[in-house]
Amino acid sequence: MIHVLVADALPESSRTAIAELGCSVHFEPGATADDLPALLRETGASVLVVRSTKVTATAIESATRLELVIRAGAGVNTIDLDAASAHAVRVANCPGTNAAAVAELAIGLLIALDRRIPDNVVDLRAGRWDKKGYSRARGLAGRTLGVVGTGSIGRAVIRRAQALGMHVVAWSRSLDDRRAAELGVVRKADVVDLARDSDAVSVHVAAAAETRGLLDAAFFDALPEGALFINTARAEVVDDSAMRAAVRDRGLRVALDVFAGEPAGGSGEVDTALFSDPGIYGTHHIGASTEQAQQAVAEATVERVRAFVEGTPVPSLVNMDDASERVPAGHTVATLEIRHRNRVGVLAHALTELERAGINVRSMHNALFNGDEGALATIQVEPVPDGAVTDAVTRSHEDILAVRVTAS
Repeated sequence: MIHVLVADALPESSRTAIAELGCSVHFEPGATADDLPALLRETGASVLVVRSTKVTATAIESATRLELVIRAGAGVNTIDLDAASAHAVRVANCPGTNAAAVAELAIGLLIALDRRIPDNVVDLRAGRWDKKGYSRARGLAGRTLGVVGTGSIGRAVIRRAQALGMHVVAWSRSLDDRRAAELGVVRKADVVDLARDSDAVSVHVAAAAETRGLLDAAFFDALPEGALFINTARAEVVDDSAMRAAVRDRGLRVALDVFAGEPAGGSGEVDTALFSDPGIYGTHHIGASTEQAQQAVAEATVERVRAFVEGTPVPSLVNMDDASERVPAGHTVATLEIRHRNRVGVLAHALTELERAGINVRSMHNALFNGDEGALATIQVEPVPDGAVTDAVTRSHEDILAVRVTAS
């Protein structure tokens, strides 16, 4: 029986669906990162499902039966991907399931900043009337929104901003002119270029080494006076000191759903001076927290468990790709094609000869021809085998018809 450890919130209907796949479900919604190593050992889990719970190298190393970690959401920055990859543990996420929810919040914060809606509410609750002061909003129609990141959430924000009559400029590492034209946006060369032409900016990039501190002093200095800035992505992508300096010195108005030092749990004390600044609004990291989004994430999680159980490709793996397209610097690899008859043990003999020669297999695929008599094995190896090795592979079994090597 496959054991599945759910170490975070997941609807009962989804847990039931996983159990109906023939799995034993262990539900520990209050588990912490420190709890995981013992829980994984005790349950013998092959599959781990998490949302915000951190999955450390210690947890992965202690779980000898763990084969798959599913992040019930998009970001995987809480999972030690290097440790997972080193221990041959697949990591899958559920991208796009919360796109509409996060985009709705981003647009809501954009409108709230422009019309100062939270301040309106606070003053009315305190018995203050200031129609004249609150009537000075600039309005959004005809303004330019800069979108940083054009993944599923960024694209959802673009569509909604265009529906408000806004012009959109965008930047993403993967955005090219063709895709920009399809989205109806103007592509910018970098985030500073984007900032110069934006009345407001909304951030939608993942947390990664290359995005840490992406929005720095140069970015904030390039924004026009009084611009609006919304971050519903990750706190790590923003230089807090540069952002606060722009609020203080240049009238920037900010709305954050994520921020440095936010509480890890569902409730608690907030220890930050950010929100004492009247130019900064905040929400409680609720971007993906709608019933629609949670249901979509739950369904996607079940889909990934089902694929694992049935032995079909697990969708959205983040730490596996085509090894033939990813060759480390300084390595010399080759593609080895083995034409052979479809017989038991043929490739075992070929791999034995490669082992004897000290040749490592990076990836391998075996395809059958029509009729199932002939087959072609395509193997990426390193280092490049010489003629003596290929001759030995050819002679290793009578059903190997030919071997050809192509250096990459």
